[in-house]
Amino acid sequence: MKAQCLPFSQIPHTTRLFTDFLAYSPSVQPFYPHSPHFSEWSKAEASSLKYDPARRQLVTAILERQNKSWDASPQTFANLDRLRKGAAAIVTGQQVGLFGGPMFAIYKALTAVKLAEEATASGIEAVPVFWLATSDHDLAEVNHVSIPRPDGELRTLTTSSLGIEGAPVSDVRLGDEILPVVEEAVSLLGDSEASQFLRESYRPGETLGSAFARLYTRLFGEWGVILLDAADADLHRIAAPIYKGAIERSEDLDAALLSRGQALEKAGYYQQVKVTPSSVLLFGMRAGVRAPIHRRETFDKTREFVIGSDPEAEKLSSAELLDRIASGPESFSPNVLLRPVVQDYLLPTLSYTGGAAEAAYFAQVGAVYEKILGRVTPIVPRFSATLVEPKVQRWLRQYEITVPDTFRGPEALRQALASRTLPAGLQAAFERANKAVEESFSGLQEALAKLDPTLVEASQTGGSKVRYQLDRLRERAMAAELRRSEVVSRHAEALSQALYPENALQERGVGGIYFVARHGAELFRNIHDTMRTDCHDHQILEL
Repeated sequence: MKAQCLPFSQIPHTTRLFTDFLAYSPSVQPFYPHSPHFSEWSKAEASSLKYDPARRQLVTAILERQNKSWDASPQTFANLDRLRKGAAAIVTGQQVGLFGGPMFAIYKALTAVKLAEEATASGIEAVPVFWLATSDHDLAEVNHVSIPRPDGELRTLTTSSLGIEGAPVSDVRLGDEILPVVEEAVSLLGDSEASQFLRESYRPGETLGSAFARLYTRLFGEWGVILLDAADADLHRIAAPIYKGAIERSEDLDAALLSRGQALEKAGYYQQVKVTPSSVLLFGMRAGVRAPIHRRETFDKTREFVIGSDPEAEKLSSAELLDRIASGPESFSPNVLLRPVVQDYLLPTLSYTGGAAEAAYFAQVGAVYEKILGRVTPIVPRFSATLVEPKVQRWLRQYEITVPDTFRGPEALRQALASRTLPAGLQAAFERANKAVEESFSGLQEALAKLDPTLVEASQTGGSKVRYQLDRLRERAMAAELRRSEVVSRHAEALSQALYPENALQERGVGGIYFVARHGAELFRNIHDTMRTDCHDHQILEL
């Protein structure tokens, strides 16, 4: 595997907040107490990490039960034993996307593995934990995955499995409708170990969460990754004090988040989540639906909480809501700004690893961490890469382009490929014409400057118009070549689909299971061995 680094500053749509975090610029340091470099602070952070021993035993027992139900590997149970005896956790997590979701979810798990190994090697016992975000309720974000067809075109597979609209995805149970979707995936992936994993994991009776867990148990068994299903009722009961604090201190937390948001905007950054003066960091369940909770004052100036945003929303006093949390904490779940805090109350987290969006959340979440836990968990950027398969490598060499050239979008890529396939005589003619224009107008401007300097600007304008018309003519010639050469057009489309699908990085657009099927378990080992946790560039990996 050959690796090439590409700074995120050269990746389209990368935010300034993320690039400044990677550089750990002074302007970003108030929002991130730790640099993105794990080795700089891991030992000091580990020495100050406090975690209740009784909670450790309770959580470990739940994780053992969960992972046993998914047929976890001996390596995972060995890591659970280390966790019980005092190891710290390197945590990552993701929504439970169909068939394992996009490739970046696999990169997250491998990054957690690598960081845990590095921590352990330095004398800090640590294990990798993958948090399954099964409490999320946006089914449309997780019910599909894209897998390339033999011709390179992406095929999006979607399950029609449904629960109550707005219910947590942990409630979406798969029926017989999942079987033809699995078989279509298998037909695209071919006869492989990955296809067998899909058949074993995505079966009638499983939920989207348990099927995802079964798949990742098989993919990461040798690495001992511990999986955690966040929807587990027993975990909610342990997290109840955090839920209670989110209500009792809702105004204080709201003020801290509003202040943090203003500071981010003053520094020239943005807020990943917009917070209002009525925000509460919890969701509650109403008729099986996950509903937001808001705070408001009544006409007599007392405070009440509202579960839901419809006309029939439920209204509760603070005392009533706290009683409900105490009696049924499994009916509540954290929003995106409280979830990391709940996670790090449940786990002895040394570090979280995630992507640019999660790093943006952490710039805000620090305000919640400080109020509730008195400690801000550090975030380390996850590994990020574009995999370039041999056929794609041949096309790149044939047209003398690079992977970043594909980031300009499919139309620009078609134009670039066409310009490289114009007949040699025509290309030479355009080059001679351009050179002649430059030489002619350069000489003309010198002569005009001597005659009447006021005519120089008119000459420059005229030159620009001629160059513009020449460029337009070249574009029309390239378009004609595209129409004439169907092969070039197909190659341009295939390159876009392979490297920058839907104008996004490959890791976000292509299902990770595709690469597992194509390259086997050896791919994970090669990526793991290539990965450097002190390098936060995007990697171009030639397979």
